[in-house]
Amino acid sequence: MKPTRARLGILMLISMATLINYLDRSVMGVAKPALVAELKISPEVMGLIFSAFSWTYALAQIPGGYVIDRLGTRLTYALSLGLWSLATAIHGFMTSVAGLVSARLALGIAEAPCFPANSRVLSTWFPQQERAKATGVYTVGEYIGLGFLIPVLAWIMGHFGWRSLFWVVGGLGIAFAFVFHALYREPNESPRANQAERDLIAAGGGFSAGAPSLAFSWARVRRLVTTRQIAGASIGQFCSNSTLVFFLTWFPSYLAEERGMDFIKSGFMVSLPYLAASLGVMLGGVASDWLIQRTGSASIGRKAPIIAGLLLCASMMLANVLESNAAVIAIMSLAFFGQGLAGLGWTLLSDVAPREMMGLTGGLFNFFTNLAGIITPLVVGFVVGATGSFYGALAYIGALGVVGALAYLFLLGPVERVSID
Repeated sequence: MKPTRARLGILMLISMATLINYLDRSVMGVAKPALVAELKISPEVMGLIFSAFSWTYALAQIPGGYVIDRLGTRLTYALSLGLWSLATAIHGFMTSVAGLVSARLALGIAEAPCFPANSRVLSTWFPQQERAKATGVYTVGEYIGLGFLIPVLAWIMGHFGWRSLFWVVGGLGIAFAFVFHALYREPNESPRANQAERDLIAAGGGFSAGAPSLAFSWARVRRLVTTRQIAGASIGQFCSNSTLVFFLTWFPSYLAEERGMDFIKSGFMVSLPYLAASLGVMLGGVASDWLIQRTGSASIGRKAPIIAGLLLCASMMLANVLESNAAVIAIMSLAFFGQGLAGLGWTLLSDVAPREMMGLTGGLFNFFTNLAGIITPLVVGFVVGATGSFYGALAYIGALGVVGALAYLFLLGPVERVSID
């Protein structure tokens, strides 16, 4: 019997959900110039507002991962999608800093289960040799969507005001939450997957019949945190995520305020870094799976693209010595391309996480890596506020690229599944 390809439909679902997830996070970056002008917000306070999302997002990772293990992907994901989209829409009604911070805190809580759930879907629906490409597909939606939609969002803001951005994006997500709940199923429950596809997934290390969850305990949490594979991947992903957070929050302001670029007039040029990142994501996934097939080593296949990507992230520092806006866009595109390559961290996690604690491991991983979402906006905000320049901010983010590469080289160790007991 020829295997069906129901897993591709599942991949489309989480790709769309991930695009909406990142659109909801980044819409404030587009709205920021008009928002701060209306509400009279300083760079330091704006950094605080950007950072507030990650306070609750990081803290909710462990509970969110545990909820996924207990309630399953379908219900958890649909509820999360609907609630975070509602929180996004609420941003458009806020008239004060306190209100915006509250909305960002709510958004962080609601989005917390998304990436642990994505990791669980990969391990459930895809054999190991397909996971990197699958990660590339759902991740590329973040960057392509942002690249093409940022000029569109800028146009909407220019015609209808910054509040309309939050209402439009939030409404889109609420509608898709119902679609996700209607269509998502586990492999052993899916009417679109035949037994041959389930056998293919299981033979490649997927969990086609599901795996029993271990009871939560802090001893198991400590065991996960101190495992070199998870610790090394978390440090590396923190460094990679710092580059991503910069592009989702302060990058539009960097172009508009430091480089004097207008989003609408600059058009396609502003989208180039996001499109370069999408290319990096796809190339990283293909290269990773190809390397595994050629070498038989998951360590080489997973780590080599990530290390190369983190070193490219460090190239962002060169923007500090360039005068041409076109050259700055080129170097930012190279750095964001590198961040796309390094986006394989979630694929690597699906290879090493204990099968009985996929959700919790994903939550822990995302907790540590998303500390970047707390730290990066604050660092950039205070540096810009104190110096009136992005020079120190770009140097900080570039240096983290080197630190992340060292973590993957010397700390991570072999890419193999961790045994929790």
